[in-house]
Amino acid sequence: MSAPRTPRGAARGTQESATARLSRLLTMVPWLLGHPGVDIERAAGQFGVTRDQLESDLALLFVCGTPGHLPDDLIEAEWEDGKVFLGNADAISRPLRLTVDEALTLMVGLRALAASPGVTGTPGSDGVLGALAKLEQATGEAAGLAARVRVALDDGATQATLTDASRAVQEHRRLRLRYQSFARDALTVRDVDPMRVLNLEAHWYLEGWCHRAEEVRLFRLDRIQTLEILDEDGTPPERATPRDLAGATYQASPDDIVVDLLTEAPAAWVGDYYPVDSVEELDEGRRRVRLRAADPSWVRRLAWRLGGQIEILGPAWLAQQVREGAVGALAAYPSVVVPEPEQP
Repeated sequence: MSAPRTPRGAARGTQESATARLSRLLTMVPWLLGHPGVDIERAAGQFGVTRDQLESDLALLFVCGTPGHLPDDLIEAEWEDGKVFLGNADAISRPLRLTVDEALTLMVGLRALAASPGVTGTPGSDGVLGALAKLEQATGEAAGLAARVRVALDDGATQATLTDASRAVQEHRRLRLRYQSFARDALTVRDVDPMRVLNLEAHWYLEGWCHRAEEVRLFRLDRIQTLEILDEDGTPPERATPRDLAGATYQASPDDIVVDLLTEAPAAWVGDYYPVDSVEELDEGRRRVRLRAADPSWVRRLAWRLGGQIEILGPAWLAQQVREGAVGALAAYPSVVVPEPEQP
C-alpha cells in the first residue's frame, strides 16, 4: 500500500460540484474492487475523468473509511506503478440496491417534489426529473405503481396562493398578507419580503421578512386570508437569515400558557390544525390535546365557538373564565338553564 501523495492536479475546466464527485467515488469503489490491478488510464476512461483527477480521487479515498479513523478503518489505495488496487472497503463493495418499497417511496417523493411550485420551472427541476427517469428505467414494472400514486401537499391552501407566493420569491416582489395568527388568534395585515416557500410536516409555509414585526417570520399558507403581490422590490434586508427549521416550526415562548383540552370527535381537527405539544387518542374519537398559547383569549373564543365539543381541563382559571363568559352570554336568554358543573 502506498502512502498518499500530492496529486498532480485536478482536471482543468469547469468546477465540479461536491455532489457529483461523491457520486463518482461511491460508484468507483465497487468497480475498482471488482477490477484489481486495472490500468489507471483505463480506470480514468471508465469514469470519464483525466488521470490527474483519478489520482486526486484515490488520494481522497485513502483518507476515507469507517468511524474511528484508525489505520485499519481507512480504505487502502495503491496506484504508484500505474495499476490500481483498493482494499479494506468491503462496507461499500457493492452498489446500493433498493428494495421495491424503497424505490417506490423515492419515486413518489420525487414526483411530489417535481410538482412543487417552488421547484417547477427552476433549474433544479431538471435534476429531479432526471433522477426520476433513471429510477423508472431501473425499476421497470415498479415504476408503473409509483405513477398511479398521487401526493397532495396543499393541505387546504389554495393553489393560487401557493403559486403567487412562489412567484413572489422568484421575482423578489413584496407581498401584502391578511393573516390569521395562531398565537393570538388575530387577523393582521402584514407587508412581507418573501424568502422561500417550503413544505413542513404536510403544511405549506412562506418564510419572509415581516415589516410589522421587523423580524423573519414563518406564515402558514392555509392561514393567509388574502395574498397580494405588490409592485415593490421585495428583497429582504441583509440581516434577514432563514430560520433553522430542523426542529418545530412553531417556537413557543417560555411565557406561553400550557393548555390541556379534551376534544370530542367532531373537534378532533383542533389537534391537527394548531401546533401542539402532544395529542393522546382516547375512546370514541376523543382526544386529549396539550398546546401553548401566548394569549389565552383565542382559546376562550375557540371553546365558545365549538360549544360542548371542547372541554378545558387546565388551567382551572381558564376553564372558569370560559364558563363565566358562556353564562354571561346565555343570560340574555332567560329560558336557557345552565347546568352546574359536576363535582369531582
